[in-house]
Amino acid sequence: MEYNIVNKNEVQFVTFERFNNMPFIKHGFSTRIGGVSEGVYNSLNLGLKTEDSENNVRKNIEKFTLAVGVDKENLVISDQVHSDVIKVVNNEDKGKGYFRERDYSGIDGLVTNVKGIPLMTIFADCVPIFFVDPTKKVIAVSHAGWKGTRLKIGKKTVEVMMHEYESNPKDIIAVIGPSIGECCYEVDQRLINEFNNSFIDTSTFVFPKQEYKYKLNLWNANRITLEEAGLLSENIIISSLCTGCNLDLFYSYRKEKGNTGRMGAIIQLI
Repeated sequence: MEYNIVNKNEVQFVTFERFNNMPFIKHGFSTRIGGVSEGVYNSLNLGLKTEDSENNVRKNIEKFTLAVGVDKENLVISDQVHSDVIKVVNNEDKGKGYFRERDYSGIDGLVTNVKGIPLMTIFADCVPIFFVDPTKKVIAVSHAGWKGTRLKIGKKTVEVMMHEYESNPKDIIAVIGPSIGECCYEVDQRLINEFNNSFIDTSTFVFPKQEYKYKLNLWNANRITLEEAGLLSENIIISSLCTGCNLDLFYSYRKEKGNTGRMGAIIQLI
């Protein structure tokens, strides 16, 4: 199994086997279990942009960061708009998006080589991609919905790691975390046309279902973009956890028709 469900401080979150053997990082992907929110946001909603009480969301973020073992005061949260923009995070960014106002917008990926800064991106079906370069000690996390996947944000994150920190793609480990699977993701011809314009071959992740309807496998599409960036196939791990199939554990924007909470993907160097 590529993942573990961890129970700590009443919070349940997911960790990944490949990263658990790396003593220089902490990481986790939250579930919906262990928070204080109620109603459709029950219970560990981390979405500051939802209509949930901001006080509840902040308590939930505190519970999640405590469970993972990172300092909430240094937490940097991305300002997501389904783009392919990646922000390089430095010491002066500590606390932005949580304790401090952001001075940036339109960010869907975060990367750093600075210890003690937890990076967090927010999800409710979109694909979280965690990155670790164990040689250069660089980490990143990116938010890849269908737009980000089509824009190849995974590949672009690797390119930032290469440019800023001289990472070798062959050293980078990437984990594709819990997100909506092909089983639960039906799309129309318009969206498939977008992918046909970005990918030479979509046959390994686009599957016709009926006239003008398709099943879309975002996990495979992101795997392809990571291989294009130079990652070794054995260093790309797909957790195979579908948020749509596991509503007892995760929020799903599609399955719950938008009335739901958000999960968080955290990674930090220590």
